[in-house]
Amino acid sequence: MVDDSRPWSVLLRLDEVPEAGRHVVLEADEATRKAIAEAAGVVAVPQLTARFDVTQHGAEGLHVAGQVTANVIQTCVVTLEPVENVVEETVDLAFLPGAEIPEAREATGEEGLDLGADDPPEVLEDGTVDLGAIATEFLLLGIDPYPRKPGAVFVSPVEEDPDEHPFAALARLKKNQE
Repeated sequence: MVDDSRPWSVLLRLDEVPEAGRHVVLEADEATRKAIAEAAGVVAVPQLTARFDVTQHGAEGLHVAGQVTANVIQTCVVTLEPVENVVEETVDLAFLPGAEIPEAREATGEEGLDLGADDPPEVLEDGTVDLGAIATEFLLLGIDPYPRKPGAVFVSPVEEDPDEHPFAALARLKKNQE
């Protein structure tokens, strides 16, 4: 059974990552891709792959770096025809136990908003990171919100008679009452 809130879950524990790191390749099966397509509001996700290099980050953290690649079939916002897009998203995240995150923010001086600073670490829950959820999140971030077929152009409808609009009859009544 697939959980709608988390359609793809692949857990990796801290103790499963050797000192030299671990390379993980994930390929979503058909049921998972269907659940992700539904959650994303797209027609289909025919292909979804995630490649991660997971290394230790400090004594109790993990660093996940890699790439999420997918083919996504969406509906063109102009023609309403299916259009296939390729999504390629780079992943670079650090995970620390929840208690260590305030210390990490103090060390980086994250009092105010520093647009040039690295992202703060994510919370490592129960010494586990969910690689499937990471892949899903980055796929969703990479989907084009306004997909368009190549060459598709929106043409505004030609306005006919300016006196013939939905409120023309009301305007005539008001004019007659004056």
